[in-house]
Amino acid sequence: MESHSAAFDRWIRNDFVALNNELEDLYWQQEDRANVVGVGEEIKAAMVAQGNALIQQLVDEGNTDQGFDKAFDLLGNVGLFMAACRRHEITEPSRETQSPLTAASTLAMHIGASIGVTPRFATAHLTTHNSAENGVYKRFTDLADEKLFVDYNTKGILAYKRAADALLRLQPLGISHPIAADLLAVAEQALKDVMTSNRYLFQHLDTDRFFYCVRPYYKPYRVGKEVYRGANAGDFAGINVIDMLLGLCQANEVSYSQLLVDKFLYMMPQDQRILRDCMRLPSFMDEFLQVGEQHHKASWFQDNLKAFLNVCKLYGQTAIQHHNQLVEKYIRVPNEQLGAEHQDKVTASGPPLPVLLAQLERLRDRRAARPRDDIFTRFDDVQRLTKMVD
Repeated sequence: MESHSAAFDRWIRNDFVALNNELEDLYWQQEDRANVVGVGEEIKAAMVAQGNALIQQLVDEGNTDQGFDKAFDLLGNVGLFMAACRRHEITEPSRETQSPLTAASTLAMHIGASIGVTPRFATAHLTTHNSAENGVYKRFTDLADEKLFVDYNTKGILAYKRAADALLRLQPLGISHPIAADLLAVAEQALKDVMTSNRYLFQHLDTDRFFYCVRPYYKPYRVGKEVYRGANAGDFAGINVIDMLLGLCQANEVSYSQLLVDKFLYMMPQDQRILRDCMRLPSFMDEFLQVGEQHHKASWFQDNLKAFLNVCKLYGQTAIQHHNQLVEKYIRVPNEQLGAEHQDKVTASGPPLPVLLAQLERLRDRRAARPRDDIFTRFDDVQRLTKMVD
């Protein structure tokens, strides 16, 4: 007999997608595509009834040996359901003090607490830990632009992970090791792959389809009494591993450490461990600076420093590309055309959009080592190292 968990997964992969498709079609036909109030109420009621019935069975069953054995995957399914209810404004945090999705909240909090992650769907649920069946992985709709967005986000995340893995393998070997240049070359190619993925998204992802039909599923929603911010493409350890091992961002800098604290529970447990370990490691930039005066004429220093600076440059370019193209095209510009009544519901990351954009600009400039008077960047240190190259 099919388990309750398998039945819920089958619903998420099939009927759930069909219901979301129907609602997106109705919204898209409106003059105000951002409006979801009073539209498709029978479809929304069917979604809630079907989802609640399946989830209640799992709550009643509990986390036994015969119960939800793949807890993280099940948490993702509950999260997709709750996120869709938020997208369709079946739930809305500003008008509630507690989620009306009682069974879903109960199950999400049970699983989240048991495995040490936030009790909502995270980026990994739709990207790196999203199993496909017969060539199709889980998503909210069958829209081509949602598939394109998830496909190329996954490609970009995996490329960042490859770069991070190469740097982590270099760390115990040291910057003078004969294999250092090989590992830095792996990181370089991975970052080029990130730029290729970003470029493809910029060229092919439809702005309106993304803004009105994809991004709304990533909004904050309430689980129990608490509101949890939306899933963010940066919610994995790899990108911060690169930040810190290159030395472009520092764990003991208050605003950056706050970013790390805020994202820990939105990552896979194994990613949390990687990030904690990395926060204790010295950066390659500091190592090059420490030995530069004594060894800058050595062939290993010249070869490896050139490779290191090239990785830093490419990494900065990925940050600039993401902010100046993707954030600009798909978030800031369409937001300017949005009706005033929808302005406070745009950002998926918690703070109002202007605040979020300012935070992202500061992060971009740290990663690109740009000169700034208001925040610490490694601009001067990168210039010092660049002058050491013969």
